[in-house]
Amino acid sequence: MRQIILASASPRRKELLKQFIGDNFLVYASSYEESPYPGLHPKELLLRHSTEKARDVAKHFNSGLVISADTSVLFNGKLLGKPKSPEEAEEMLKLLSGHRFLVVTGLTVLDLDSGVEIKELESTTVWMDEISSEQISAYVRTGESLDKAGAFAVQGKGAAFVEKIEGDFFNVVGLPLFRLGKILQKFGVSIFQEDLP
Repeated sequence: MRQIILASASPRRKELLKQFIGDNFLVYASSYEESPYPGLHPKELLLRHSTEKARDVAKHFNSGLVISADTSVLFNGKLLGKPKSPEEAEEMLKLLSGHRFLVVTGLTVLDLDSGVEIKELESTTVWMDEISSEQISAYVRTGESLDKAGAFAVQGKGAAFVEKIEGDFFNVVGLPLFRLGKILQKFGVSIFQEDLP
C-alpha cells in the first residue's frame, strides 16, 4: 500500500483510520491556522480548511497520500466548532437541545506524486433529544465535550442525547469512512489490499 499520511492530531480520526486501513499510516499534525473567510458558505469554509491542512502537511513529504478533514456542526446557518470553555460548551448544547442539525466534514485527499487533490463534503443529519440544564451541566463536567465540534461526542456519553442519525455515523465522529474509501479507490488504493512481502 502507498504511504498514507493523516494530517490531523485528532485521536478519534487516528483510531477510525486505523480500523479502516490498519497501522500502516503516519500522523502529522498540520500547523495551518484556521481563519474565517467572509462571504464563504460554511460548507465551503470546511472544505477550504481541510484542503489547507492537507497542503500544509504535504510540504513535509515527497510521496504518498495526505488525508485531511475538518468537521463542524452546522445549525441555523452557523458553524459550531469546538467550545473554548465549559460555559461555551453548555451554550452550544442548550442551542442544539431538541433540534435537528447537520454534522458536516470537508474531506481532502492530496496525492503528492501526481499533485491531484480530491475534495468532497459529507453531511450527516443528527436529531438531538431535549436535554435538561442539569443533564447538560453534568455532561460538561465529564470533560468530554471540550474538544468536540458541537460540544458532544456521539461515540461517548454524548450518545445518550442523540435520538437518531441519518447518514454516515463515522462522519459525526470526525472521519467519513464511506466517502474516504471511495476517494482512496480513485487513487488506486484498496482498503482490503494486503502488503506483499
